[in-house]
Amino acid sequence: MSLSSTKPTLVMGARGNVGKLVLESLITHGMPVRASSRKLTAGDFPPEIDAVAADLTDPDSLAVAFEGVGQVFLYANHDGVDGVIESARTAGVDRLVLMSSGSVVHPTSAGNAITEEHREVEEAFAAAPDLTVVPIRPLVLAMNALGWAWPIAAGRPVPLYRPDAMTAPIHEADIAAVVVAALRGSDDVSDMLTGPARTSQREQVAMIGRAIGQEIAVVEQSRPEALVHLSRFMPETEAAAVLAFLDDAEAGNSPATATVEQVLGRPPVGFDVWAADHAGDFRR
Repeated sequence: MSLSSTKPTLVMGARGNVGKLVLESLITHGMPVRASSRKLTAGDFPPEIDAVAADLTDPDSLAVAFEGVGQVFLYANHDGVDGVIESARTAGVDRLVLMSSGSVVHPTSAGNAITEEHREVEEAFAAAPDLTVVPIRPLVLAMNALGWAWPIAAGRPVPLYRPDAMTAPIHEADIAAVVVAALRGSDDVSDMLTGPARTSQREQVAMIGRAIGQEIAVVEQSRPEALVHLSRFMPETEAAAVLAFLDDAEAGNSPATATVEQVLGRPPVGFDVWAADHAGDFRR
């Protein structure tokens, strides 16, 4: 793909945590853009932004969204992959940058239900002729900690399964920066993305506490308790897969990698910075 192309870049999910940062950065770099979200309402985007409603499972909406664009940033969605591929090929899209998961290239995550769903999506795109697909693979997302916002804001203990499991969560701003590097032509972006250092879940809660100026208690959950708790927010099979990731982290298998620094030329930001950036999400 030529970086001199005047075709716009479509950012799907452009109101999401990563998508909105990708959109802002592309605009800052002077690249023509189009934004999409599943449901488009007045005021979602500034009036100067070309914005459309598009759903990855709705080929008719994709035909409109993909028309005339040179490349697309999108999230892995197991449903509708064939329609996305066909719509992209029909529209002549040159490049897809796919938000996937680092678990796909993490050996001890093989067989995990979440891992294998992402792997199936990647393999379907990789098998598509006439499409260049660049996967972006963050392992542990710092923004998953927003799941602790309600008990923290309510002054209650944070329930944790495997509180001493060590992970290296990555800030969504670093994910977005790697996505933008891919959209600006870099191909060496698909190794596992993490934050700079491994910290325990317990310490991550403490970092949030320091960011908001209060002590936060932690209560350890048994596996059955954690499965019931998480199943309130996601299907039970997905909840079990999340617990399996934490079992693996407890065993010491959730690494910190150098990929962000290799791509961006600077270290990734730490979880303490993420906590400070999101302090308002955890306050009453």
